[in-house]
Amino acid sequence: MRYFLMALGLLFTATVIAQGGGQMPGGSIYGKVVDSATGKGLEAASIQIYQTQLPGRAGTDGGGDSASKTSKDILVTGMLTAANGDFRLENIPAMGRYKLVISGVGHKTHTRPFSFIDPKMMSGGKPDMQAIMGALDKDLGNIKLATDVEVLSGVTVTASKPAVQLGIDRKIYNVENNLTSAGGTATDVLKNVPSVNVDIDGNISVRNASPQIFVDGRPTTLTLDQIPADQIASVEVITNPSAKYDASGGTAGILNIVLKKTRTVGYNGSLRAGIDERGRYNFGGNLNVRQGKFNVFANVGYNQRKTISDGTTERNTFLNDTTVNLYQTDRAIGDGRFLFARAGFDYFLDNRNTLTLSGMTVDGKFDNVNTSDILTTNRYPAGSDQSRIARTSDANFGFNMKGGAVGFVHNFPKNGHQLTADGQYNKSNNNSKNLLNNNIFAVNGGPQTGTFRQLQEGAGNNERINAQIDYTNPLTDKTKLEAGVRYNQTKTFSENVLSRYENGGFVRSNDASAKFNFTDQVYAAYANFSSKIGEKFGYQLGLRLESSEYNGQFFSGAGYSKTDQFKIAYPASLFPSVFLSYQLSQSQQLQLNYSRRINRPGFFQLFPFITDYSDTLNLSLGNANLRPEFTNSFELSYSKTFDKSNNLIVSTYYKHTDDLITRYQTRGVHPLTSDSVILNTFLNANSSFVGGLEIVSKNAPAKWWDLTTNVNVYTSKINVNDPLVPTADQIYSWFAKINNSFKLPKNFTLQVSGDYNSKTVLAPGGSGNSGGGGGRGGFGGTVSGNAQGYSMPTYGVDVAVKFEFLKGKTASVTLSGSDIFKTRVSDIYTNAGFFNQHQYRVRDQQFFSINFAYRFGKFDASLLKRKNLKAEQEGMQGGMQGMPQ
Repeated sequence: MRYFLMALGLLFTATVIAQGGGQMPGGSIYGKVVDSATGKGLEAASIQIYQTQLPGRAGTDGGGDSASKTSKDILVTGMLTAANGDFRLENIPAMGRYKLVISGVGHKTHTRPFSFIDPKMMSGGKPDMQAIMGALDKDLGNIKLATDVEVLSGVTVTASKPAVQLGIDRKIYNVENNLTSAGGTATDVLKNVPSVNVDIDGNISVRNASPQIFVDGRPTTLTLDQIPADQIASVEVITNPSAKYDASGGTAGILNIVLKKTRTVGYNGSLRAGIDERGRYNFGGNLNVRQGKFNVFANVGYNQRKTISDGTTERNTFLNDTTVNLYQTDRAIGDGRFLFARAGFDYFLDNRNTLTLSGMTVDGKFDNVNTSDILTTNRYPAGSDQSRIARTSDANFGFNMKGGAVGFVHNFPKNGHQLTADGQYNKSNNNSKNLLNNNIFAVNGGPQTGTFRQLQEGAGNNERINAQIDYTNPLTDKTKLEAGVRYNQTKTFSENVLSRYENGGFVRSNDASAKFNFTDQVYAAYANFSSKIGEKFGYQLGLRLESSEYNGQFFSGAGYSKTDQFKIAYPASLFPSVFLSYQLSQSQQLQLNYSRRINRPGFFQLFPFITDYSDTLNLSLGNANLRPEFTNSFELSYSKTFDKSNNLIVSTYYKHTDDLITRYQTRGVHPLTSDSVILNTFLNANSSFVGGLEIVSKNAPAKWWDLTTNVNVYTSKINVNDPLVPTADQIYSWFAKINNSFKLPKNFTLQVSGDYNSKTVLAPGGSGNSGGGGGRGGFGGTVSGNAQGYSMPTYGVDVAVKFEFLKGKTASVTLSGSDIFKTRVSDIYTNAGFFNQHQYRVRDQQFFSINFAYRFGKFDASLLKRKNLKAEQEGMQGGMQGMPQ
């Protein structure tokens, strides 16, 4: 046993040194000494810890008495309890056997042996680092003198996550060490996360549908481009969320971005800076300091971005006796910056109660210039003619978000028994201005015959309030009860004013100007019960009750004289979830999951006015009559752990949706020119389904090579019972992603990743990454995809090399390049019956950047249990439930 513990200790030491910059953390114990008769805390009770040293052997130095073959106890540390009986002892060496001795005047002495590491912390033949790190912070509960004591127990806390982890309702990916996203944003991070597909415009899909975006376990008004990559600790792909989570999320579930605040504990921090090939730079840092009862944390990031996009559009429109052929070339240049800052503190009221306050702000500004050349050919029975428009769009967009959060956690004396309450408030504002200039040539190659100018101005804001209480009680070693209530309110306002240039000035167009506001309220309560039958079969049963309502107003016309009000109330609905798991062997597990979910129409899907006139080929408006969609999801997963470096997860899934919200294209009239145009809008399809097989594999072909592979084969179909809305045929598609990490000599690391997406039916365009209001220039207001088209195959390769230096490898330089072979494109075909269209675009191909990072400080594992880190705790619990025991 001693040799086993020594070997385990060496593994533990190596892991902690890698995580903590070379510093070995100490353990901590705490609790409360009470009188067994009265239950009141005992003041000035003596707390002493002795280390038990085993007898030595020939040729070794065991530390004990080798002659008498007896153990020896050496005093390590001690203290007296506070007035209420509380005590806490820290910085106890992690390795060793100890004896806790508690005595008080008039009370019986209490003695208890303990150690931080024991053989139970082995899982599947390898050290369970979650249990090991959790054991460093032990809550002894209320210790009653002169009575039987409670069993000493630790709490499982994650300080080091595996790269891929299967939870009972999610897959967890540790992305802190991802090289290709250095200096980028959350969008760049997600390009290397299995199951997630990112197109060239940053639109996110999971299994060909748009997921709900969460940050630290809560919905957010931030977009992925507003979250620096260096602030992200892990990404949780929750394809089939349990009743504990919001029922919203549509067919793709939830992507939860876990920020690094949950990992920067103790006294530590980091600095970083970088620059890309276009001279745009980024810098930032984070700091965490604990002093007494306070733990203060802060991080800041500043990013500059410049993107260049080129594309072509070919469209054939079929009228009664005329065919209109349009060919358009575009070049778009976007240049901007954004600032991200977050700070707060944890206040430890006592050993079991923690209060957390935090604030966040995001500020940014972007300038976009788009030049287009549009050639139109009208073909009549008697002949044809051509005309041309040279267009310039000069736009700028600014946004600002401020928010705060408060959280409280109470840990009961029983391990895992916890009550948390937290609330968030944030408000975002945005404004935009777009000056559009069209030079018109009545005959291609002829002189300019006219000019058309217009000014589009937009403004909006989004205000979100969220409050939630959660209660967790492990009734037995195998049974757990979870329950909670939640309230969410979102207020959104948007105004868009369009003006035409006439007689030397801009004149407002009342028919094309509008403002809109609405309030969305969601009320929810849930309960989850999980247990085990025997040692192999586990289950979790959940039920969520949720209701919501929209209240809104449209204002249009001269002086906004026209007012339309609407109210949509969705009655209370039940959303059950069932999660079953069976341990086939020590290293194999089978899971079967089911859940019912809802996707309510978002702001831009409801807004019934055109918000962007800069491109006549992409005029979009919402539909105020949209209904929510309901999805039933089934998923069967198999996981196999071969050893500490090799595992496999295979999942098959099927999702059926009623009243699917999908995008489609129809004929319309331009409100300014009265020309016939094609409008992008939304409707409720009758139903849809998606089904597939997904494989995620993490392997180590060699000690210096880590390999993560993801393959997803799927098929989908949208059913619309309207002959005027043709839909794409059902096809089988597949998506593959591979990530290689090579440890090279001299502290170099090479990462090579690639992805391939086959011909695919366009994503329906349901719920997406939406945020504040203010038109298409707003926070993620655009939605790509519809029921009438498909995208052609595309693929790309990213490469990065990292060099680490200084003591403990605390500094590093990373050179990264994306799409190095210039192969990632957007190649989309659409057919709406009366027209067909082919769009081809490229963006930021073969793009390089270099980044520097430096970290400092030391690791303090004792804080992990006591902080109100709700999202991180949920991720850890989900991961534990899904791993072999």
